[in-house]
Amino acid sequence: MPEPLDSSIMSKIRAFQRNEITEHEVYKKLAEMNEKNRKLLEKIANDELKHYKFWHKYTGEDIEPDRWKLIKYILLSRIFGVTFAIKMMEMGEEEAQESYSSLRGVIEGVEGIIDDEIEHERSLISMIKEEKIEYVGSMILGLNDALVELTGALAGLTFALQNTKLTGVVGLITGLAAAMSMASSEYLSRKSEKFDKPGKAATYTGLAYFLTVVILILPYFLLENYYYALFGTLLAGIFAISLFTFFVSVVKELSFKRLFMEMVAISFGIAAISFLIGVIIRAVFGVNV
Repeated sequence: MPEPLDSSIMSKIRAFQRNEITEHEVYKKLAEMNEKNRKLLEKIANDELKHYKFWHKYTGEDIEPDRWKLIKYILLSRIFGVTFAIKMMEMGEEEAQESYSSLRGVIEGVEGIIDDEIEHERSLISMIKEEKIEYVGSMILGLNDALVELTGALAGLTFALQNTKLTGVVGLITGLAAAMSMASSEYLSRKSEKFDKPGKAATYTGLAYFLTVVILILPYFLLENYYYALFGTLLAGIFAISLFTFFVSVVKELSFKRLFMEMVAISFGIAAISFLIGVIIRAVFGVNV
């Protein structure tokens, strides 16, 4: 065992050791759950175990993994996919990497761990193949089109009809038809590009569109006041945008703020224009429902 270190450094090392054994267990569980990427995930799990053993030389202690983190990341992988869970976990390591750097010159061999954490693991993670990630573009297409088209349509219908249930029914019919239309368009587009699985791309596009439709029209079936219903739809739109933007920003390592603001500006800009069109149409044609 190496020479004793002061208490503050030992405290850091114990934290590193626990983090490494936790990540080892996470990757090992993910490998058991994911046949397609099993060997790759087992490779990363073994690297994490190697790091754990490195720190064990300094503490001489057997440290248990963080059970809460283990459960959290396994649950995230079930809901959002393996890539999302792993990248969320790796995002939390940025501070740890800075702490590792503070031990340069104090702990012999720490440079190798830093290289593994920053370069080696990232290159391995980028090799993970997952269907959810392969079809992110199709999901973005479905979500974005539904937000822009349906939010705008509902805003226009809200003032033109001034009836929440009728607006909700018309919005649902319009949304379902548009979802099928978008799915078929995506299928034909991908097929013309000789994409490997155009049917799956179409399914992801249509499903994303349909789920967005359900989220957006729900306030019209729950509320009587059409202004409140429209406000509820706008809030639901913000929720859908923030949830999906967060997913994409994590798995694609993009700026959440830029993506979020861009989608909100487009969706709500179209909604505002459509609302004004609804006001004008009601006035010009004397629609009174």
